[in-house]
Amino acid sequence: MTRHRPLRPDPAPDALITLGRRVLALEAETLSVLAQGLDQSFAEACRLLFSCRGRVVVVGMGKSGHIGGKIAATLASTGTPAFFVHPGEASHGDLGMITPEDVVLAISHSGETAEILTILPIIKRMGVRLLALTGAPGSSLARQADVHLLVAVAKEACPLDLAPTASTTAALAMGDALAIALYETHGFTPEDFARSHPGGRLGRRLLVYIADIMHTGERIPQVSASASLQEALLEMSGKGLGMTAVVDADKRLCGIFTDGDLRRALNRGVDVYKARIDEVMTRNPKTAQADHLAAELVPTMRAHNISGLFVVDGDHRIVGALNMHDLLQAGVV
Repeated sequence: MTRHRPLRPDPAPDALITLGRRVLALEAETLSVLAQGLDQSFAEACRLLFSCRGRVVVVGMGKSGHIGGKIAATLASTGTPAFFVHPGEASHGDLGMITPEDVVLAISHSGETAEILTILPIIKRMGVRLLALTGAPGSSLARQADVHLLVAVAKEACPLDLAPTASTTAALAMGDALAIALYETHGFTPEDFARSHPGGRLGRRLLVYIADIMHTGERIPQVSASASLQEALLEMSGKGLGMTAVVDADKRLCGIFTDGDLRRALNRGVDVYKARIDEVMTRNPKTAQADHLAAELVPTMRAHNISGLFVVDGDHRIVGALNMHDLLQAGVV
């Protein structure tokens, strides 16, 4: 027969806010104490990971396992090859994923997690170096580690002092500290980060060049300076970029004509059927170079309130064209 807990009265919002603040304050204090207690062992841990010629293999059970997965992901995304292995699965074949050149980072608050202790003898026989994060300096895991980092907490945020809360926060923060220390030591750059995150906005902003997204060849709208306004409008309509380039006899860009220019010409009473394009075009337009990052165009286009421009080479000849829609589609805006 299922036992149901007795219903509790609906707590007041202020009471809930007080509870939340208590937890956050306790965990903030935990991290403050952790930072103050950082010692030479942290530097040794960084050197151990920095000298690793293989991968950092993170292991942990339960909540520590979830934290370990995040630490492995953070290490990998900041220049330190790493992955997570479930210690229970390791005993059933996944130990084959670990090589002698790897470093194992084991997380266990008690330092006595059975699944981790079971695989330690095999790891040691392989010559794999061991970095342990525990809350117990005298634990079995701490004693067998090449480097031990203490992530002890005074108490958990749980009222019963049972549910891993402050301890998992401490382990996670220590993992972040290791990752960023290695990040700085490796000289990891924004471009390196972008290569690890090609699907993210930063990756697109740092990896997409103008040459990658510009329209080229027959897709570039352009007319000669002697063309009529009517011919220019047909070129604009056919290419669908809302603009056309105007080129001189040497095929160099000498002007641009856009939808905005058309509206201004109509407001001035220009005869669409009689005007020449060089009478209504915008001279000396903004241009871009193909080898520049596409994201660099965004502030220029916004500052000058333009929606499209042409890409030119060193001789000012047109090699491409793009508009704000192309930047949006590329994900750099």
